[in-house]
Amino acid sequence: QVQLVESGGGLVQAGGSLRLSCAASRVTFSSTTMGWFRQAPGKEREFVAAIRWSDGRTYYQDSVKGRFTITRNNANNTVYMQMDSLKPEDTGVYYCALDWNGLHPTTGTEYDYWGQGTQVTVSS
Repeated sequence: QVQLVESGGGLVQAGGSLRLSCAASRVTFSSTTMGWFRQAPGKEREFVAAIRWSDGRTYYQDSVKGRFTITRNNANNTVYMQMDSLKPEDTGVYYCALDWNGLHPTTGTEYDYWGQGTQVTVSS
């Protein structure tokens, strides 16, 4: 069974930074895509960023372009998301997810496995 474990969330002031990590176990990375999604209170889950494991191609939601950076580490099967210039509207629970096929990296319903989530709170 695939396991995804997120870490790195917390409370930060607007303009600050956080780095989220997602450690994946029992995964053979070939055509997989790893993504980050978030859900704010009272809102639907939304796509944030994704990375294709095979070639490192990345995808971002427009509102985080230039502020968030998604990377992967092949040695320890971990995906990171560096979040800079954080805004209060970035607040939410952030989930790591894995998509075996990677055909639709921005679509949450295409992902096969999800982590438990980590809370990110940005104060104004």
